[in-house]
Amino acid sequence: MQASVGDTLLVHGRTVGHDDRTAEVLQVLGEDGAPPYRVRFDDGHEALVSPGPDTVVRHDAGAGAG
Repeated sequence: MQASVGDTLLVHGRTVGHDDRTAEVLQVLGEDGAPPYRVRFDDGHEALVSPGPDTVVRHDAGAGAG
């Protein structure tokens, strides 16, 4: 998994009743875009995460433009 600052992580709910969550990547702490990532979830909570197989990276469409 590789992400950049500004990308969004989509964490799928793993059990019934737990909705998907999104988080903006604030900082990449691994080499070449690898985890762990410092993120801000849509509810404002910030955390350090090492995403599992239930997570998808949505790359920022504007990254690298210009």
